[in-house]
Amino acid sequence: MAELRLGTCSWKYDSWKGLIYPDRPGINHLKEYAAHYDTVEIDQWFWSLHGPGKVSLPRPDIVKAYADSVPEDFIFSVKVPNSITLTHFYRKNKAEPLKPNPHFLSPSLMGDFLENLAPMAERLGPLMLQFEYLNKQKMASQDEFLLKLGDFISACPEGFTYCVETRNPGYLNKPYFDFLARSGMGHVFIQGYYMPSIFDTYREMGPLLGDLTVIRLHGPDRKGIEARTGSTWNRIIEPKDDELAELKTMLEDLLARGVSAYLNVNNHYEGSAPLTIERIRSLLP
Repeated sequence: MAELRLGTCSWKYDSWKGLIYPDRPGINHLKEYAAHYDTVEIDQWFWSLHGPGKVSLPRPDIVKAYADSVPEDFIFSVKVPNSITLTHFYRKNKAEPLKPNPHFLSPSLMGDFLENLAPMAERLGPLMLQFEYLNKQKMASQDEFLLKLGDFISACPEGFTYCVETRNPGYLNKPYFDFLARSGMGHVFIQGYYMPSIFDTYREMGPLLGDLTVIRLHGPDRKGIEARTGSTWNRIIEPKDDELAELKTMLEDLLARGVSAYLNVNNHYEGSAPLTIERIRSLLP
């Protein structure tokens, strides 16, 4: 049976005191968080590529501490390390030549990553492969991207839920969604970052989805809302009533089709992820 899980992107924010956390020292933030939500997105392990030969993976003791902090029915969604999803190293300026990342789509590194996640295996949900915008210098074509991704996923361990987030608007087409269906992978809808509206994409491609998807709500102006809030995330700054009404329709349609959905809300979407989730819950049956 399809299910909907609501949670936030990361969880440790001092400005959530009074919303999620009690105002006292020494609390286990994740344990307190898990009393309110049944899922959370871990994005801290994404930032793993620090230069040639310098890759960091999550420590198993930290993974175990997270798993021990939540109830048995709690599920983590995890962003796969960028050491696996970046085609090239980041550049300090555009004049520098591109340097290929030797770990790009490495099944071996993915295996090491999953081995380190073993302590939370029973509470592990979507593994999100987030790819940056791939210009022609980084990826010659969508066909090449899907070929490389197909070779990678076929060599990865089975029994996990792999999902793809592309930042190439032109990739959101039938060949892409057909590929995900054949490969048993889920799509990650990202609202923001100059991507097309997730609602427009869903209206066109929704029937091609498999049995699980992830929706990540990010705002279109990260720096702007940070300036307006001072990175204090305890009030709605930019209400998106029209989008939330469309989201309600999308979620109800997904569940009616038998598609489970993970909804991960970012503070940058409206100004406070917990308050956005309250607004979403008020719209749902």
